[in-house]
Amino acid sequence: MIDKMSQLFVRTLRQDPADAVVPSHRWLVRGGYIRRVAPGIYAWLPLGLRVLAKIEQVVREEMVAIGAQEVSFPALLPREPYEATQRWSDYGPSMFRLHDRTGADYLLGPTHEEMFTLLVKDLYSSYKDLPLILFQVQTKYRDEARPRAGILRGREFIMKDSYSFDLSDEGLAAAYEQHRQAYIKIFDRLGFDYVIVSAMSGAMGGSRSEEFLALSEYGEDTFVRSPGGYAANVEAVQVAPPAPVDPAVMAALPAPRTVLTPGATTIDSLVTAVNQVVAQPERPWTGADTLKNVVLRLTHPDGTTEPLVIGLPGDREVDLKRLEAAVHPADVQPFDEADFARYPALVKGYIGPAELTETGPVAFLGADGSTQLRYLVDPRVVDGTSWITGANVADQHVIGLVAGRDFTADGVIDVAEVREGDPAPDGSGPLELARGVEVGHIFQLGRRYAEALGLQVLNQNGKLETVTMGSYGLGISRAVAMVAERNCDERGLMWPRHLAPYDVIVVSAGKTDEIMTTAERLAAELDGLGLDTVWDDRPVSPGVKFADAELLGFPTIVIVGRGLADGVVEVRDRLAGTKQSVPLADAVAVISQLARVEA
Repeated sequence: MIDKMSQLFVRTLRQDPADAVVPSHRWLVRGGYIRRVAPGIYAWLPLGLRVLAKIEQVVREEMVAIGAQEVSFPALLPREPYEATQRWSDYGPSMFRLHDRTGADYLLGPTHEEMFTLLVKDLYSSYKDLPLILFQVQTKYRDEARPRAGILRGREFIMKDSYSFDLSDEGLAAAYEQHRQAYIKIFDRLGFDYVIVSAMSGAMGGSRSEEFLALSEYGEDTFVRSPGGYAANVEAVQVAPPAPVDPAVMAALPAPRTVLTPGATTIDSLVTAVNQVVAQPERPWTGADTLKNVVLRLTHPDGTTEPLVIGLPGDREVDLKRLEAAVHPADVQPFDEADFARYPALVKGYIGPAELTETGPVAFLGADGSTQLRYLVDPRVVDGTSWITGANVADQHVIGLVAGRDFTADGVIDVAEVREGDPAPDGSGPLELARGVEVGHIFQLGRRYAEALGLQVLNQNGKLETVTMGSYGLGISRAVAMVAERNCDERGLMWPRHLAPYDVIVVSAGKTDEIMTTAERLAAELDGLGLDTVWDDRPVSPGVKFADAELLGFPTIVIVGRGLADGVVEVRDRLAGTKQSVPLADAVAVISQLARVEA
């Protein structure tokens, strides 16, 4: 029995959803593929499930091709394994936590490293059992603070996660490369543009980490790339610091001095003030000559807080994503008035890493323990560099404060914004900034989870050895959205044939018995040839049917209408944007050939 639009559970919309800001969200809702249930939570309707299943199949085929075996864990998980790996607290507010009727703690799984580790521990005990790759396709949960963009950034999402188990680091490297190549094949088959970038491991931990980013102007992830092939998520960019100044040269630099800078509480006003007070003959002072000191409050997973001061060149801003990645799992907030009241030595707008006395500069922040503030600096603040910075006195700044001579930081933190044109860390040219959506992330976890949960096997010498692991995530629901983003126009979706919910839609553009009978027979013949076919038999106008056929994005649209009087039907290729009149007697062969060629 062929599928009929009159019986298909789908309702198309003529207006965009009020909260839709990206094409995939707009068209998937308007086409009846998904339906909003709550913020960040969507139901999958019949058409959406058909696309989802086809993408899952692509993923499964490539995972099985590298020897992975599929399992399935529940989404509701106990607290104890996640507490053993510290992720019960490290995940912070993004983890859904709940109690059962007895008061026991559970969570909705954001990811399943702990469960896979314990499963292998329970069943395997010898090196002969390894290597092993297991995977699942499962719904995950994260309490996003700002769910948006439909299924691109939701609280509930579908992910493929796989895990490799090896005895040696070489085995882990091989499994990682297997997954890397499998992901390349998967995303090539899905057909959207993507890049592979170096990334931070975050709450996952581990050593090597890479992201697969689908290119999109609406993407939340900013990444950089250079002409020479360097590519990294902005969080993972590591600034190459300048060489330290020779100690003899540093010692000979002029002593620092204070200058009056009334009202100069911003970098721009400071630069204006010092150029008026102490002009340089060779060039004017700029923001790059100033040392900005940003004060933040860190809240750790156990609830404790601490202040942190970051010193960076004044012409740079702190990048929030880079900062969050650097201080994870702590939460970060700017100092507010109450915070400043607790630290009266911090003079807002005039904060510096040292204060001047009659005998010279004295370290004020950080290293000498004179305060309880930790002071970290940008990699560009190397020993011997000279700065204009706050004097810790209202309306005063210091000129010529030298790092390593006049103040010492507690360490380095690389969280300043990365700019277009900055040099690539590997010297491969200027950086270009672009945006993308994370659709895959692969990690070399190492032994973190195995050690925390006691996953050991007997090696060839009969001694217990800790297993090393890899973790590999792929966003399947996100992949649906990115295929939709890549394949749409001003009229709606344009699914690639191998991912489309239906290959062909046969439209009855008229109500006569001949048109209806011919359309039904043609749809049945196409379906019999193995083409997923739906017949639009609804008692609505041809214009509505044509608009819906284009909105829904089925690759081939067959119109049985007025041309039938001349023995022809119209065949439209939604992907190529072409149409042709085809004799009815040849229609099945022409449509079948069109489908096979495109496939």
